[in-house]
Amino acid sequence: MSSSPNEEGGLSQAASNENNQDLLGKPTQSGAKANTPEEQLSRLLDEASPTSTSSYEMVDEESVPDPYKDVQPHWFFCRRADDSTSWLPFSREDSDKLENTYTTGNPDEEVVIAVDGERYDVHVKERKRYAVYWEQGPTEVRRCTWFYKGDKDTRFMPYPEDFSKMLEEAFKDAVTSDQWKKKIDFPTGETVILHNPKLIMQYQPIGLQDDWISSPSEQTRPRTVKRGVDSISIDIPDGEPDQVDHLVFMVHGIGPACDLRFRSIIQCVNDFRSASLSLLASHYKRAQQDGLVGRVEFLPVNWHSALHGDATGVDEDIQRITLPSISRLRHFTNDTLLDLFFYNSPTYCQTIVDTVASEINRLYALFKQRHPDFNRAVSLVGHSLGSLILFDLLTNQKTESEVPSGNPSFLSSNTLEQILTKLDLKQYLDIFESENLDLESLSLCKDSDLKDLGIPLGPRKKILNCIKRRWLPEDCKAAATLQIHNAEDPGELSPEQSRFYRAQSVTSAVDYEYFNVGIGQVSIDYPQLAFQPQAFFAFGSPIGMFLTVRGLKRIDPNYTFPTCKSFYNIYHPYDPVAYRIEPMIVSEVDLEPMLIPHHKGRKRMHLELKDSLTRMSMDLKNNVLGSLRTAWQSFARIPVAALPPVEEGEASADANSQEAQASAAGSNADANKGDKNADIWSKILEWPWAIHTHYLKGVCVEAESSMNTEQTEESEIKVGMLNGGRRIDYVLQEKPIESFNEYLFAIQSHLCYWESEDTALLLLKDIYDKLGVAFEQPQQ
Repeated sequence: MSSSPNEEGGLSQAASNENNQDLLGKPTQSGAKANTPEEQLSRLLDEASPTSTSSYEMVDEESVPDPYKDVQPHWFFCRRADDSTSWLPFSREDSDKLENTYTTGNPDEEVVIAVDGERYDVHVKERKRYAVYWEQGPTEVRRCTWFYKGDKDTRFMPYPEDFSKMLEEAFKDAVTSDQWKKKIDFPTGETVILHNPKLIMQYQPIGLQDDWISSPSEQTRPRTVKRGVDSISIDIPDGEPDQVDHLVFMVHGIGPACDLRFRSIIQCVNDFRSASLSLLASHYKRAQQDGLVGRVEFLPVNWHSALHGDATGVDEDIQRITLPSISRLRHFTNDTLLDLFFYNSPTYCQTIVDTVASEINRLYALFKQRHPDFNRAVSLVGHSLGSLILFDLLTNQKTESEVPSGNPSFLSSNTLEQILTKLDLKQYLDIFESENLDLESLSLCKDSDLKDLGIPLGPRKKILNCIKRRWLPEDCKAAATLQIHNAEDPGELSPEQSRFYRAQSVTSAVDYEYFNVGIGQVSIDYPQLAFQPQAFFAFGSPIGMFLTVRGLKRIDPNYTFPTCKSFYNIYHPYDPVAYRIEPMIVSEVDLEPMLIPHHKGRKRMHLELKDSLTRMSMDLKNNVLGSLRTAWQSFARIPVAALPPVEEGEASADANSQEAQASAAGSNADANKGDKNADIWSKILEWPWAIHTHYLKGVCVEAESSMNTEQTEESEIKVGMLNGGRRIDYVLQEKPIESFNEYLFAIQSHLCYWESEDTALLLLKDIYDKLGVAFEQPQQ
């Protein structure tokens, strides 16, 4: 690009006055009125940007022009959010796949290419991008070669393919003939001027001037035009690894939005997935280079739309009884907070649990179809109410010996014709046969799919409900592994069982079942998952509060999920919805939660300073008449690596001096006392340098010491078998700005988990520790 003070501002006024001719090469007179369209266009172009310089005049015309080379295309897809539209590039790997298919395939045949980790399919001929795992409207796809950027644009936007093709033909003609300063008029009214290979401008069509426009130049402000993706500033991802090491399903909480930006579960999971890919590159770099690490796939599970959809009609029922005042607040309450009450209703609790389980099973089956070689473990993540749903679901799973593996049993025991006959819907058999739908493919269909086939609402609901129910064995009912059966008389129970037994409620019409762990749940049919989860992660979870409200005072330390062996309760310290789990298991010991290390390998600075000052003040208070050395050692305990290291000679000298004090004569006591006082004063003089080294220079290896501390505590403290004997409660580190006012950031704290890299790293560490992959601490 030739040098120009204002590249995007257009052509300069100075250039126009200096040459005394317009851009079409016609001589003009200063001060003359432009009457013809050509003269009007020339005058407007001259006034387009008074501050720009004639950079195209500065190009050395005697230089040898570069030979023409074909432009390298890159594929983009459109993303529309609210009122904004943006074009994002595919990864280099996906763009190469699309380009190879475009150049080598038959243009009349539709070819589908899987992109973005096989979460989307691109129909090359149609130029559309479709989501695979969730409902989302198709987005436009372009094969891009030319780009533009206006004054108010923040990034370059691609031209349509037909417009780019005409630009490329004009550019090729200008390069081969070495004739520049050419004006190209397009049928749409746009005008593009090729000043030189590096300066190409586009001008919008000149319309009638409105009264509110201050000058004609505002309507003809030019756009900067670039050729090829290499000439614009844009970040193109390299692509995701094909190998999937682990699959994680993420269930949202109340409401359709998951954060303060009112983003959907799909957008939040996409960000969480991107954060995990970045952390894998920084904390498992060597393992990636050795081919030991691929990626972790995160898929969203949406249940809110099923509850508030047309199938239940609950929104219409609530709307009829809603007061008209403060309508926005009431709408927000009906759409979000009422989900908590719906979950405590037997009718809607069944709908929610069935939706979550069936959606997880559908996504799992679809993922296995697209990744037939996947044989790794699967985990679950729940946020807020979603964590409670998964907790209840996991407590009602069958054990390994009771849950059949492979396909659902009804697929082999019944046929599609038999099921439709039982439902008295055999008249729709021809429709399914014409689409080659069998029971397995029918289980992957949604309500919208059956609607597209022309099946009415009533039969659709019957078919989907039957498929959902018969996906599992008929004897899978809501029960825990160690349920108390026929315990009408508490005296017949053992002392340990009677401690957790409570009589059934006589004031409630709902039949509650109580288990030996005291978990009183709504009496519904809990469906079974098609796999056994490896771990369950709860974000900002109210599980502890709900268990207490249900009447549970303590969880049996020997209790475990029937099919899941790991459970992590992760929360922010200011989250108003989160509650702890460990005090319900180990009530006699006051355990502090495990502090999640910072993803950069240290504790946040304000927390380190706070802990150090707290320890020092406590030691000074308890040892006012004691040794100042003890207080200083307490202050310097964390971070140890930030303090000046003690030489081995000093350490051995201290040990020898202590032995000498125990056995030496009284004459040596004064000398040892003097050495001790000298050592105390030397440490006191050293602490400013230690503070400077640690806090100002950022030299810290706290992560390694915290990891060792965590392993030591886990080996010493047993908090039951719910997480295999390991710790359950993990707390995030608040940010420095959050510590100033915890009430101000309370709501944000409940919605921070989707963007927390510390949370993502904790998940990755648990996953790859079980795979035997070494964790790497990044260099500071």
